[in-house]
Amino acid sequence: MAGKIDVAPVAFFGHGSPMNTLDRNRYTEAWRAFAATLPRPRAIVVVSAHWYVPGVRVTASLQPRTIHDFNGGFDPALFAFRYPSPGSAFVADRIAELLAPERVERDATWGIDHGAYSVLAHLYPDADVPVVQLALDRTKSPEDHYRLARRLAPLRREGVLIAGSGNVVHNLELANRLRGAAPFSWAERHAERVRAHVAGHAHDRLVGYRDDGDDARLAVPTPDHYLPFLYVLAQRQSDETATIFADGIEGGAISMLSLSFGA
Repeated sequence: MAGKIDVAPVAFFGHGSPMNTLDRNRYTEAWRAFAATLPRPRAIVVVSAHWYVPGVRVTASLQPRTIHDFNGGFDPALFAFRYPSPGSAFVADRIAELLAPERVERDATWGIDHGAYSVLAHLYPDADVPVVQLALDRTKSPEDHYRLARRLAPLRREGVLIAGSGNVVHNLELANRLRGAAPFSWAERHAERVRAHVAGHAHDRLVGYRDDGDDARLAVPTPDHYLPFLYVLAQRQSDETATIFADGIEGGAISMLSLSFGA
């Protein structure tokens, strides 16, 4: 995997609910159109909001299982869905090498969760690109995560796509289940603040989002869905602008912002 590939994308950020796995909507169509512009990556490293555990872990299975990590009430077709991409022991080892001396556990029990495959099913529907998931260590601060993510930067030169699956606004408790519900004002303000900080390269403000007051506390009541964004942000080079190719707030309180750096 050695060797620089200048055209490899830095990173992709977006998030799909389980339903987006099979749906064709404005977000999934935007993901498909985005993927069509990319060179084929050698592998994909996914940081998903749904693997939030103590410690730093990577998937170690060569045939990672499809995890249906959601409750009943969804279309039975979702429970039958499989995303049979191969894993990669080489990429898992490379992550451990880059993050050393941080201890990285190889986990053969986890697989590809819905945070990952609900997006990958549209980016690479043939499931023919090796996928490794990197867990979010819930014992670390946002600053710790950002510093850790910066150490993954060499993967770009090696043709690896880093994908973050989460939401910069994610408050299920306050979400409105009615179709077409208007965004809450705090959700709109926080999402706009994120876009402005991205445009202004104000990474310190994005990492330190908890200092942004009540809007941030409502938009990010728990860090799990926000942290994958920091793994993508950390791959950005100083001269790169962001490409936002999908956006919107669903249910009043769920941001569907999708962006990339370096694509």
